[in-house]
Amino acid sequence: MDYKMLVAESLHDVLKDQLELNEINQLLEKPKYAEHGDLAFPAFQLAKVLRKSPAQIAKDIEEKIASPIIEKTQTVGPYLNFFLKKDQISQLVLKEILEQKDQYGSVNLGNGQNVPIDMSSPNIAKPMSMGHLRSTVIGNALSNILMRVGYQPVRINYLGDWGTQFGKLISAYKKWGSEEDVRANPIKELLRLYVTFHEEAEKDPSLEDEGRAWFKKLEDGNEEAITLWTWFREESLAEFQNVYDRLNIQFDSYKGEAFYNDKMDSVVSLLDQKNLLTLNQGAHIVDLEKYNLNPALIKKSDGATLYMTRDLAAALYRKENYDFSQALYVVGQEQSNHFKQLKAVLSEMGYEWADHIHHVPFGLITKDGKKLSTRKGKVVLLEEVLNEAASLALNQIEEKNPSLENKETVAEQVGVGAVVFHDLKNDRLNNFDFTIEEVVQFEGETGPYVQYTRARALSILKKAGKDAFPATESYSLTDQYSWEVVKLIQEFPETLVRAYKQYEPSIIAKHAIHLSQAFNKFYANVRVLDEHEEKESRLALVFAVTELLKQDLSILGVETPDQM
Repeated sequence: MDYKMLVAESLHDVLKDQLELNEINQLLEKPKYAEHGDLAFPAFQLAKVLRKSPAQIAKDIEEKIASPIIEKTQTVGPYLNFFLKKDQISQLVLKEILEQKDQYGSVNLGNGQNVPIDMSSPNIAKPMSMGHLRSTVIGNALSNILMRVGYQPVRINYLGDWGTQFGKLISAYKKWGSEEDVRANPIKELLRLYVTFHEEAEKDPSLEDEGRAWFKKLEDGNEEAITLWTWFREESLAEFQNVYDRLNIQFDSYKGEAFYNDKMDSVVSLLDQKNLLTLNQGAHIVDLEKYNLNPALIKKSDGATLYMTRDLAAALYRKENYDFSQALYVVGQEQSNHFKQLKAVLSEMGYEWADHIHHVPFGLITKDGKKLSTRKGKVVLLEEVLNEAASLALNQIEEKNPSLENKETVAEQVGVGAVVFHDLKNDRLNNFDFTIEEVVQFEGETGPYVQYTRARALSILKKAGKDAFPATESYSLTDQYSWEVVKLIQEFPETLVRAYKQYEPSIIAKHAIHLSQAFNKFYANVRVLDEHEEKESRLALVFAVTELLKQDLSILGVETPDQM
C-alpha cells in the first residue's frame, strides 16, 4: 500500500494539465518535523506555468484536492502539507505485514536472473584482516538484497591465490621456515615469513629476483613449488572458513586467480584477432584513449600476463557460465580505474554486456587514522576483532542480564553482529575509523541496540501471552507515536528497492536504526499492556516490529537473539 502514490494521484487530478503523475510523486517529500504533516508538496515548479506565487498555488490546490486517505491539509508558505488518516493507513499496513510476514517488501524485479558478485577475495597464506571485512559483508548484504528483489546472486570468492607474492613466500619458507612451525600455526607463521621476506629484501634487493624465480617455477609446474603452493592454499582456506562460519556467509564459488591461469592465452589471442592489441615498448596494450583512460596493459614485455588479462578471462567465463543480467565487483574504490578499463576493453571487444558490469566501490577502514598494511605487518586480524567483540558483549550481558540462558551463544551473535552492523551502517563510500568499544554498545546507533530493541519487543509479547496476530482481524491505531512506527513499516518495501538500485546496504541499516528509535519512543509513551480499546492493535504493531527488525538484520547478515 503506497500512500505516497495515493496522494500523488489526488494531486494529479488537480494538476494533470501541468505535471505527470510520476513527476508529482517525485516532488512529494517527507517533512522534517511531524507537526508539518506526513507529506508535503512544494509548489515552486508551477510558478512560471501558472504565473502565480508558489504560496497562492499551494492554497489553490488545497481548495480543490480530495482523497479518502487525507485527514486534513495545511498550507505553509509555498508548501501544501498533508496529514493522513492514521486509523485507515495503520489498518492497511498492519494487515499487509501480518499476511506477508518475512516476505513483506519482497518484489520480483529480477525474474530469477543470475548476478555474480565478486566479493571478499582474501589472499591465501595471509590472515583475513579487518581490511577484508568490507568487501565480505557488503557483498553478502547485497546478495541478500538481490534475493529479496527477485535475482539469483552467485557469491564468488575470487581468491588471491596466484602471483609473484607466492614465489616470495616459497623463497621465505625455504630460507627461514619449518614444516613444524607452519603446521602448528599456519597463517600466523606464513604471515611472519612474508613480512620477514620484505624486511630482508630492503637490505638485499636480490631476494626479489629469487622470489620471481620461484614464481616462474610455480607457473612452469615445478613439483616442489606446486606442492608448497597447494599446502599454503589448503591451510588458508581452512582458516578463512572459520571466519566465514562466524559471519554466517557461504560462497557458491572459490575460483580464484589460479583458476584463470590457463585461460589467459585465449584472451590474448581473442584481442589479437579483433586487432585490439598494440605493441608499446615490448608490451601488449589496448588503447583506450577514446574512453579518456590510460592504455590497458595486457602482457608485459617479458611475456607475463597481468590482473587485467585475468579479469577479462574471469568476466568471459562468468558470462558464459552464468549468463548474468549484471555482474558486481565489490572491491575498494582505489580500483575504480581498473574496472573502468575492464569495461572499456570488453566494450572494444564488442560485448554489449560490458554495460552490465558494475564496480561497487567502498572506502577504507582505518585504525587510529592509519591505513592497514599486511606487507609491513600492520594488520588487525578479523578473527581477533570478532573474539574481542564477543568478549565485550559477554561482559555487558553479565552486567545487565547475568541469568540469561546461552550467554556465550548470544554474546557471539551480539559481538559479531555489532562488527558487521557497524560496517554496514556507514555509507559504503565513506572511510571510517574502527574502535571496538564504540561498536559493541547497547545504546546509540549500533547493532546491539537494534538487536536489543527486537528482544525487548518480544518480551512485551511474551508478557501479553501473544505470539500470533491473524491478518483477518482489523487493527488500527490513531496516536502519533504508533503512527511514526507505522510509517517506517510502510516505507520498508520502497527502502529495499532503493538499497538495491544504489547497491547501498547502509539504507537498510539506517531503516533498522530509525525503526528501533521510533519503537522505543512508542513504548516509552504508550501503555501497550494496559487494557485499552487499541490494546490488540498496539500488540499487533509490536509483533510487526519484531518481524521487520528481524528482516532488516537478516538482510545485513546479522543474527537476532530472542533474548538479551
